[in-house]
Amino acid sequence: MSIFEAIMLICFGLAWPLSIYRSWKSKSTAGKSLSFLIVVLVGYASGITHKILFSMDNVIYLYIANAIMVFADVLLYLRNKKLQSDKAKN
Repeated sequence: MSIFEAIMLICFGLAWPLSIYRSWKSKSTAGKSLSFLIVVLVGYASGITHKILFSMDNVIYLYIANAIMVFADVLLYLRNKKLQSDKAKN
């Protein structure tokens, strides 16, 4: 297991709860990019795939936790986009 890989994933992982919280509270897509979130999600999926195929260790759980948080942020982005669209129609 690479301690540096784990530290990187922990540091990235600390940012996602705040991003999710802001998405939930603001009900807005302002400051968010769906394409960025998808790119990050693909990156985590690639890390998970690498761990499964070549280097299985406990760091996979950090990849999975981060991917789940990014996926939650994607879902909130889609929800917020719909809320904004509904609001614009009224």
